[in-house]
Amino acid sequence: MIGEGRVAIVTGGGRGIGRAVAVRLAREGADVAISYRSNDATAQEAAEEVRAAGARCEIFKGDVASPGDVEALFKGVGEAFGKIDILVNNAGVTRDNLMMRMKEEEFDDVLKTNLKGTYLCTRAALRPMIRARWGRIVNVSSVVGLVGNAGQANYAASKAGIIGFTKSVAREVAQRGITANVVAPGYVETELTGSLPEKVKDQIRGQVPAGRFGEAEEVAEVVAFLVGEGAGYVTGQTVAVDGGMTMQ
Repeated sequence: MIGEGRVAIVTGGGRGIGRAVAVRLAREGADVAISYRSNDATAQEAAEEVRAAGARCEIFKGDVASPGDVEALFKGVGEAFGKIDILVNNAGVTRDNLMMRMKEEEFDDVLKTNLKGTYLCTRAALRPMIRARWGRIVNVSSVVGLVGNAGQANYAASKAGIIGFTKSVAREVAQRGITANVVAPGYVETELTGSLPEKVKDQIRGQVPAGRFGEAEEVAEVVAFLVGEGAGYVTGQTVAVDGGMTMQ
């Protein structure tokens, strides 16, 4: 259980996995701040769903790759809720292309949002967590960060970087009552995977021992455990939620 009165920030919380996480944490008793970059309508819908789950929710528009926007986000959350207990770094983008064709801006855009955004938000969250001597950070990576994927060298680099980044942070703050862990989803039913041709979906399912795509709510369940009171001795870990795709 997370416990009543905790305050969580979920970046990229307007849709997909982020939205499922926001709702799941609300059901566990946490108040939720949703950070989003562009889609006002989906962010409002997510906030309404969180409130329907019985929690307080505020939305904050901004780009996690922008230091100014991140500073404004954490200042706004502090003013609205009075504290920050939980951070879920979920915001991410893709700019897929084969390596020989990948433009420099496609590489930079993905690294700025996925990796630098995680760094900026984590740095901002650590100050109040260290003062409170309690905190939970969960960074959303991907199985692509574990095994790579053709056409996604930029995305794989950012998601693998998140894993190394999280382990380093976990070592730095473990004695302050703060944990930092990674969730690495496999192929999950989202708007992105929903647009894939059925033939491609069948090929993907053939790589997954479970024989199906995951649900965003299944990822959210793992996040809820990692940010809960009972996970205080779990830190620096990467949990793949992928139907057995990357089992070792």
